[in-house]
Amino acid sequence: MKIGKLPNEVLKENILDKIKKNRDDVLLSAGIGEDIAAIDFGDEACVLSMDPVTSSDCQVGSIAVHVSCNDVVSSGSEPVGILVTLLAPPSAMIEDIGRVMDDIMDAAGKLNVDVIGGHTEVTDAVNRIVVVSTVVGRVKKDRLISSGGARPGDSIIMTKWAGIEGTSIIASDRMERVAEIFGAEFAQIASDLKNYISVVPEGMIATASGVVNAMHDITEGGVLGAVWELAEASGCGAKIYRDKISIKDETIKICELFEIDPLKLISSGSMLIACANENAEALVSSLYEAGIFANIIGVITEDKRKIIVDMGVEKEIKPPESDEIYKI
Repeated sequence: MKIGKLPNEVLKENILDKIKKNRDDVLLSAGIGEDIAAIDFGDEACVLSMDPVTSSDCQVGSIAVHVSCNDVVSSGSEPVGILVTLLAPPSAMIEDIGRVMDDIMDAAGKLNVDVIGGHTEVTDAVNRIVVVSTVVGRVKKDRLISSGGARPGDSIIMTKWAGIEGTSIIASDRMERVAEIFGAEFAQIASDLKNYISVVPEGMIATASGVVNAMHDITEGGVLGAVWELAEASGCGAKIYRDKISIKDETIKICELFEIDPLKLISSGSMLIACANENAEALVSSLYEAGIFANIIGVITEDKRKIIVDMGVEKEIKPPESDEIYKI
């Protein structure tokens, strides 16, 4: 099998179709394009999300915190606590584990999230440190947002830039190579994009606006994968425009160097927001006022086709496959 997430058809047949709902208090559970679960807690919902970090040798602690918090905030909820499982190979040093934990605490502190438990183990089942994070959030039930809530005619807003996380990981893990080609300053700037991989600020702003129908953070599979998943979860199609998708110069150059597609590169730090067309410009303005770059990149359509328009030519967006980062 290819490295990365299972293809959606394989995931559906072998995992999702085997999951049966037994309880009425489970409000939202596993599905294509749906990254969180929600449980009825009276007036509020308890929202949970779990993610592993396996694609990086560096930054695993902070990435683990951010990717799961990003999923939770995409539901309109506030992240409250995080449980962390840390698996280290026998070759790891105690100092390595300590550094990962320092990164976890630093990232969690910046988001006002408590580390509330987890598990730490040395095992030969892994050949580098693997971190699995589970974030717990809370939201009023009537404010719960799913990836499947987009409606035909909704504008699709994208925050920040494509390939943020992937660029940072590649620059950090391949620092010498990137610095050799583009210079040390360039390599450091690219690595420092890790400072932008949280979508908690834009998620909270979008939720507070009260006009959002769906949100989906952009992770493995990149922008194209996330657009496909958002539309598929909503039972709709989508049309986006290549020239509306913002990409940092560092991402463009690094992707050219390693011959990968920035629109299919893991992009934690960027979020898709679907809202009624008449509210889109106002929401983009609110994000700008908070210092968050955002742009309308397309529209949700009634048919089931997922399309990107590139230089006037319509191209089909296919279901996400193994992320581009695994090619390196």
